[in-house]
Amino acid sequence: MTNAHRTRRLPGRRPLVLTISATALALTLTACSSTASSPPTDSKASFTLDAASVPGVGKVLVNGAGRTFYILSSEAGGHLTCTDANGCTAVWPATVLPSGTTAGIAGSGIQAVMLGTIRHSEGKLYLTYGGWPLYTYTGDSGPHQSNGQGVSSFGGTWTAITAAGGPAVSAQ
Repeated sequence: MTNAHRTRRLPGRRPLVLTISATALALTLTACSSTASSPPTDSKASFTLDAASVPGVGKVLVNGAGRTFYILSSEAGGHLTCTDANGCTAVWPATVLPSGTTAGIAGSGIQAVMLGTIRHSEGKLYLTYGGWPLYTYTGDSGPHQSNGQGVSSFGGTWTAITAAGGPAVSAQ
């Protein structure tokens, strides 16, 4: 056999490597375009409020994913002290409303009149309840946890927030 005979390809056939590469590229582009054009199905979960029983703190506010909402004692009256600049929001993520959204969603057990917002100096719109900016805690690894209850950091004490708009008292 000659080299010419070995490299001859049948009409309409592509080398396997090119076919696999083209398929992988098409799948990657499809995944990227569908992610960019359509929001995740739980996109409203972060700013939907429900009241739920959480071990250790009782009935408190949680987001649509069941994550406990916390308030910081130094932020009474909506005074923001937990910021990106001081590293606080890296541990206690603020509930920032997405662009174009101006209000939270009142779910089960929530008083809609207590929902509000406060604009941070950076322009971000934070969700509030009863005047308190709302945060989750990175130390809670899943829903209905209260590992942040009673933690003192960033100029105050963190507590879960009740549907009445005040700090939850830890169950003994």
